[in-house]
Amino acid sequence: MDIKTAAALHRLRLVSVPEALSFPALLLFGSLLSRVSDIDFLMMPLGLIHGLLFVTYVVLLADVWNRTKWPLKRVAFFFVLAVLPFGGLYGDRVLRREEQAGVIAARARTERVEGTVKP
Repeated sequence: MDIKTAAALHRLRLVSVPEALSFPALLLFGSLLSRVSDIDFLMMPLGLIHGLLFVTYVVLLADVWNRTKWPLKRVAFFFVLAVLPFGGLYGDRVLRREEQAGVIAARARTERVEGTVKP
C-alpha cells in the first residue's frame, strides 16, 4: 500500500465517525424535539447535514475501493456499517488498523529503497 492509499483510508476514517453519530445525534434528537415541541424547522438542516455526511462517506468509500482493489464483499460491509447507527465507529477501528499497517509498509519500503543494501 502506498501513501496515497493510506491517505484515502484516513479521509474515509475522518468522515466515518461524524457520519456514524449524525443519525442518532442529529436525526433522532431533531425528531424527538419536533414531536415534543413546536420546533419543526430544525429537521431540514439536520437531515441535510446527515445526508451530506452520508454522501461524502460513500464517495470516499468508492475512492478507497478504487485505490485498494478491495473485493465487493468488503466494500458492501463498510456500506452497511454506514447505514447502521453507530456502525461507523466499528468501521473506524478497522480502517485505523489497515491505515497504520499501510503506513508502516510504505515507510519500510522507502527505507529499503534509500538504503539499497544488496543481499
